[in-house]
Amino acid sequence: MSYLATILPSLLSGLKMTLGIFFLTIVGSVPLGIIVSLGLKSPYFTIRWLINGYIWIMRGTPLLLQLIFIYYGLGMIGVTFPRFEAAIIAFIINYAAYLSEIFRGGLQAIPVGQYDAAKVLGFNKFQTFFKIILPQVIKIVVPSFGNEVINLVKDTSLVYVIGLGDMLRAGNIAASRDVTLMPYLLVGLIYLLMTAIVTLLLRRSEKVLNTWR
Repeated sequence: MSYLATILPSLLSGLKMTLGIFFLTIVGSVPLGIIVSLGLKSPYFTIRWLINGYIWIMRGTPLLLQLIFIYYGLGMIGVTFPRFEAAIIAFIINYAAYLSEIFRGGLQAIPVGQYDAAKVLGFNKFQTFFKIILPQVIKIVVPSFGNEVINLVKDTSLVYVIGLGDMLRAGNIAASRDVTLMPYLLVGLIYLLMTAIVTLLLRRSEKVLNTWR
C-alpha cells in the first residue's frame, strides 16, 4: 500500500489528461457526428460521396494509425499540431464517423409521418429537427452511443504513441522503473472504475428517457 501511495500522484496526474481527452472528444464528436449524419441524407451526390469516403477511411483504419498520421505524418508536409491538439483532432474525427452511423440509424427509425405531422402543425425544418426529431433520435441511439462512450474511455490510452502523459504512460514509466506490474494493476482498476461510472450514468439516462413513452 505504501508503494501504491507513492505512484498514485503520477497516475492521477495522467488521469487528468485522460479525462480531458475523453470529455473534449465527446463535446466535439457528438455535434460533428450529427452534422455528418445529416449530410448522408443530402440530395447532392458529391456531398454524400465525400462523407461516405470520410466515414470509410475513419472506420476502416485503426485510431492508433490516425494518431500517428495526424501528429507525425502531417508534420512531414509542414502541417504541425501540438501533441494534445493532435490527439483531440484524431479522436474527434474518428468518433464522429462512428457516431454519424449511429445517428443515421436513429434518423431512419423515425417514421415519415412525424415529418408530415410537423409540417401540418406549421413547424419549419429547423423546428421539426430540434423539437420533434432529435429528441426521439436521442432516445433511440442511447444504448449504441453508450457502447462508443465506453470504448472511448479505453481508447484514450492510445495517446501514449505520440508521447502524451496520460494515465497508462504514467503507469508504464513506474512499472519500467520499479520492475513491477503493480502500476498496471492500479491503472486497470482506475479504468474499471471509470467505465463503471459511465455505465451507471448511461443506464440512468436510459431510465429517464424511457419516461418519454
